[in-house]
Amino acid sequence: MKALTVSKIGGNIAESPEKLDAFCKQFAASPSPKILVHGGGVLASEIQKKFGMVPNMIDGRRVTDAETLRITVMAYAGWCNKNIVATLRKYGCNAIGLAGCDASIIKAGKRAPLNGIDYGFVGDVTPGCVNTEVLETLLSAGLVPVLCSIVHDGNGQLLNTNADTVASSVAAAMGAGLDCVFEHAGVLLDQNDPESLVNELSYSEFKALQAAGTISGGMIPKLENGFKALELGASSVNIGKTILKI
Repeated sequence: MKALTVSKIGGNIAESPEKLDAFCKQFAASPSPKILVHGGGVLASEIQKKFGMVPNMIDGRRVTDAETLRITVMAYAGWCNKNIVATLRKYGCNAIGLAGCDASIIKAGKRAPLNGIDYGFVGDVTPGCVNTEVLETLLSAGLVPVLCSIVHDGNGQLLNTNADTVASSVAAAMGAGLDCVFEHAGVLLDQNDPESLVNELSYSEFKALQAAGTISGGMIPKLENGFKALELGASSVNIGKTILKI
């Protein structure tokens, strides 16, 4: 079997018909075994606002109370997942849309309060939480799993999880390459300047840029999870065109 790749797309791609179509066309054309993990935070935030709710994000991570959980499940496992599957099918990709709770692909514990912050119904996912046997069975059957980041605790409770965490854990558990595709070309030193792209980034360089405030918001969990994936078994990690190095 050819080397496996885990690709992850963010909500800004998933919710743009043009960007999603372009991505799915390219993704479907790859002959290698592959898994797609997606977010849906853009749609979830839009739905929250329509209901008069204010999305609560801390360093790119969504605080998820009971009502927010219902919305994230509807957004991620509903519209986002099935719209991606339908688009992939358009290009001949044998995609199957799943949440992490399906077939117990990902079972995780609820996150304990962190630095005094209760994130609510949020799951902490590690490579050990990933049911690699189920994924290997699907891949062997010629299917392309499309996973959203809704997992479960094994006791009937759904949990929201950062999609970057799911993607990095799946890549590490499967010994796969991780390719994160989002609205930027990669890690930028200036978000408004595409020419400020960082070609390669080490963990120490990342922490220095974070401390300086150059890297912030949703890029923090993206990079934290990327470096964790490398540490725990992923064969390679690309954040856009930026290559991560230990």
